[in-house]
Amino acid sequence: MHTTFPQLLLLHASQRPHAPAMREKEYGIWQSLSWSALAVMVEELAAGLHQAGLTRGDHLVVVGANRPRLYATMLAAQSLGAVPIPLYQDAAGPECVFPINNAEVTFAFAEDQEQVDKLLEIREQCPNLAHIYFDDPRGLRKYDEPGLESVDELQATGKAFAAIHSDFYKAEVDKITHTDVAAMFFTSGTTGNPKGVVHTHDSLLNSARAGAEFDKLTSEEEVLAYLPPAWIGQNIFSYAQWLACGYVVNCPESSATATIDLKEVGPTYYFAPPRVFEGLLTSVMIRMEDAGTVKRNMFQACMRVAQKVGPALMDGKEVGLWDRLLYAMGNVLVYGPLRNTLGFSRVRIAYTAGEAIGPDLFTFYRSIGINLKQLYGSTETAVFVCQQPDHEARADTVGVPCIGVEIKVADNGEILVKSPGLLKEYYKNPAATAEVLTAEGWYHTSDAGFIDAHGHLKIIDRVKDVGRIKGGDFDGAMFAPKYVENKLKFFQHIKEVVAYGDGREKVCVLINIDFDAVGNWAERRNLPYAGYTDLAQKPEVYQLVKECVEKVNADLSADTLLAGSQVSRFLVLHKELDADDGELTRTNKVRRGFIAEKYQPLVDALYVGKTSQFIETVVKFEDGRTGSVSATLRIDDARIFAPVKAAA
Repeated sequence: MHTTFPQLLLLHASQRPHAPAMREKEYGIWQSLSWSALAVMVEELAAGLHQAGLTRGDHLVVVGANRPRLYATMLAAQSLGAVPIPLYQDAAGPECVFPINNAEVTFAFAEDQEQVDKLLEIREQCPNLAHIYFDDPRGLRKYDEPGLESVDELQATGKAFAAIHSDFYKAEVDKITHTDVAAMFFTSGTTGNPKGVVHTHDSLLNSARAGAEFDKLTSEEEVLAYLPPAWIGQNIFSYAQWLACGYVVNCPESSATATIDLKEVGPTYYFAPPRVFEGLLTSVMIRMEDAGTVKRNMFQACMRVAQKVGPALMDGKEVGLWDRLLYAMGNVLVYGPLRNTLGFSRVRIAYTAGEAIGPDLFTFYRSIGINLKQLYGSTETAVFVCQQPDHEARADTVGVPCIGVEIKVADNGEILVKSPGLLKEYYKNPAATAEVLTAEGWYHTSDAGFIDAHGHLKIIDRVKDVGRIKGGDFDGAMFAPKYVENKLKFFQHIKEVVAYGDGREKVCVLINIDFDAVGNWAERRNLPYAGYTDLAQKPEVYQLVKECVEKVNADLSADTLLAGSQVSRFLVLHKELDADDGELTRTNKVRRGFIAEKYQPLVDALYVGKTSQFIETVVKFEDGRTGSVSATLRIDDARIFAPVKAAA
């Protein structure tokens, strides 16, 4: 059995040399790269890197979007026994310093001028960084930096070497074993410096193959690779499973064209975090609100049928003949065209993970015939821990354990996992490794949850974030901030939420509105506004948000465990939370502690009963400049509901 990524590349190249391995959209035209052509490219790059001094165990960072030569460079490094480390392409230069120095990186692949500039900016802080190779030469013609070279030059050098040493590449690939380190991924670092998660060929391919077997993936699948390669979810779907199955990976022209490219590709296997599905649905609802009366009424009527019948059809349940006929008519008039508009007309399997997804959002996609499911995992588990079977997809669970995965729940509610896909270690951090991996091979996920009666895993929150209300009417009640935040984010008008309440007598939240959704809502009501800050503080917008908060409170009141997590007070922030300002991680998770310190006057104002609070915040623009945004923010109270007593 082929047990390493380079071995799998050579297998596909020998068995299906002319089949497409990747497609890249360039200047509006899709260009195909066959398996045989990819294998030649990887061999030449590996020979070039060998000539430049890359050896077994060395680390090479790759910074850029999904591109064939980025993937080829990773494969080339792995072929030599070196370890590729993808970094987030939207990370600021200083964020790259720790990973590069921690891993003692000497080689870097940069997609374009933007990434080259970033690496050159921090080069003095990274003394080992000797070689930087760039893919796109635009804007770099006059650069004269030591060690800076184009990938074209690297490949040409390797081509000349490979012509003389024809057996070199195959001999190097044969030296690699399944237990060798294949890649390193740095965590988002929500509570300090990021940690380098070390994975072997074995752990990544075991996880990838388990997921592929679960969903019966074949070489006929089409995938759109549009998320950051540094995120292990994208890496598993478009790299590990790509090489395990041999399907086609499509690289969009840019992030700006990803939605258009999605429609053109028509993937059969698709993955996105909930916010992408939320954004797509929001765009649909905005268009329907602007549509004519007849079209809007037809859409609403068909969607009522879809919500009643669609999920049952997806789950393989019995549906009456009349309902089937109505659904078939809706499929012709609305659902089919809508799937085509979204780019999901060929999707056989769609997954979402990373955050909880709203039940209404989840039901919407399944009701129009899209097999949307949830999975659960992390960087340390190589993604696949739990998946939902096709006919058992539910919004409130994350599925059943994947093939080869064991799960148990500790006394404190923490989920423990044993799997062939577990990390080998945290790089140069034995103390952190010992904290998460037991001697018996169990991994501490730090997530709190339980297995339900159907064998599905349900996640409540992070163990460290689950707290208690202290004082007031709900003294001693459980507080689960992530659970509250996710329930509020299920509303299309709310983009981000940060909840506080542990050790306090009530729960208060900071809210970001979704500028596009609320902006469209305001325009249809002839409500003028001058930018995000102005719109966020409109009394009408506060009333809209208040209705969302109180609906969540009503839901929470029916939950005996979490009734005390109802939101007492809230405010709408004057700016969007941003990773560049340190408020979010690069995977868009809120840094709750950092935000509490940065916005301490706002948090204090919520708890002392103020009705407004002035705040001035320093922000960083895309070009590196800084500025400030200030506003006097309104603070509102929300209705709290008495807990609903369970029936005797």
